[in-house]
Amino acid sequence: MPDTPAWLTPLAVRDMAAKLNRPDFHRWAARARATGGCAQPIHLRGSVEYRDRATGELLHRYSTAREPGGVLRVACKTRRASRCPACAEIYRADTYQLVRAGLAGGKGVPASVTQHPAAFVTLTAPSFGPVHAHRPAAGGAVAPCHPRRDAGRCPHGRMLSCTTRHAPDDPRLGEPLCPDCYDYTGSVLFNALAPELWRRFTMALRRRIAKAAGLTLRELGETLTVSFAKVAEYQRRGVVHFHAVIRLDGPQGPATPPPAWACYEVLADAVHQAACAVTVTTPDAPGMPSRSLAWGEQIDVRPITTTGELTDRTVAGYIAKYATKAAECTGTLDRRIRATDNLDALPVSAHARRLIAECLRLGRMAEMADLRLAEWAHMLGFRGHFSTKSRRYSTTLGALRRARIEHNQRAHETTTGRLPLTDEDEVLVISHWRYLGQGLTPGEALLTAALTGTPLPPLNPLSATERRPDCPNWS
Repeated sequence: MPDTPAWLTPLAVRDMAAKLNRPDFHRWAARARATGGCAQPIHLRGSVEYRDRATGELLHRYSTAREPGGVLRVACKTRRASRCPACAEIYRADTYQLVRAGLAGGKGVPASVTQHPAAFVTLTAPSFGPVHAHRPAAGGAVAPCHPRRDAGRCPHGRMLSCTTRHAPDDPRLGEPLCPDCYDYTGSVLFNALAPELWRRFTMALRRRIAKAAGLTLRELGETLTVSFAKVAEYQRRGVVHFHAVIRLDGPQGPATPPPAWACYEVLADAVHQAACAVTVTTPDAPGMPSRSLAWGEQIDVRPITTTGELTDRTVAGYIAKYATKAAECTGTLDRRIRATDNLDALPVSAHARRLIAECLRLGRMAEMADLRLAEWAHMLGFRGHFSTKSRRYSTTLGALRRARIEHNQRAHETTTGRLPLTDEDEVLVISHWRYLGQGLTPGEALLTAALTGTPLPPLNPLSATERRPDCPNWS
């Protein structure tokens, strides 16, 4: 069990011993395994009945009264690895299958899709001020951060140079060389408007491809489809950039080949032109005139092949890795900022605290209301979906979940009241459920990790006791 010492407190040990000595421990352990080792399971109380729709005969009844503590635990199914590593791993695996199916076929996508031009595209954010960075050099060496012989000092008296060779885990990475010079307003607004900038990029991309082929947009839609899957990644400085797989298909999606002129070179050229052309304008507020935001100068476009350095497996694994992460990797929280929170007391980095404060300040402006910056301050202004795809790229996460549920139902007898039904069965399901809470006590977290082999979640400011169900026989 990784990170066990941080969890091994006297309270956790006593809690674990009490759970092990309970007469219903084996039933509790079975339910822990059934949730896949979920670190933040949802607790429900209730019952479900299956009755014949024609006769009203009771076919089966399940009640949580038979469960330990009278509570049924179900997996939280979050995508955040900081909340629940076990459920996030399932989400990561599903994202991997979704992305790879669009490059290698499978999951309803024909194998011929491997012949379609595809590119791995990275769109970055612009600079909002120099920050400390890890700079790998040739031969495994590390280059100095910001070596400037004639850099001088900024208006606040700080040197705009750093000769430190930062390690990859240096806590200063992403921190501005001068926090007072850093453009916190621009950083927050870029995060808030990044989804709109991506939308405009996809529209411009289609226009550029149509222009290269000498077609109108309508004519392009009749001969070619631009499909994509993307994921957002937070850089250490607290701004998002996007990694995307962009593929050219025929008019019916991956089932049809693109026209002969639609090659990788056309796609790569259109990506560069579209990324450099699109901008988004920020709202105009008192004392803060509107400004134009665009992608950063670093635009990376590389071909995806079945063999070589950048294969379908490599790309799918890279995108899936970031699908389970959020802004907490930049030193902020993995939960929303509450009205009762003391910003100065939050366990966040100094850089993240200033970004959060800027979100809250801008969120109080009526002109910024549509950006919902205060609500998404913990995400440093970004409120878009972390992983998205176009409709025809490949299968969906919902389809993958349904397939997994059907497989589990065929392979195992369920203990939560479901019956192995066929399409011809006419069964009336009557259920009554009540939400009681979410989470595990420290002792239960240790036992769950030991029983299932899943990692312990990182300790965070919201203790498990704050999520415990409100019921008298909770244990």
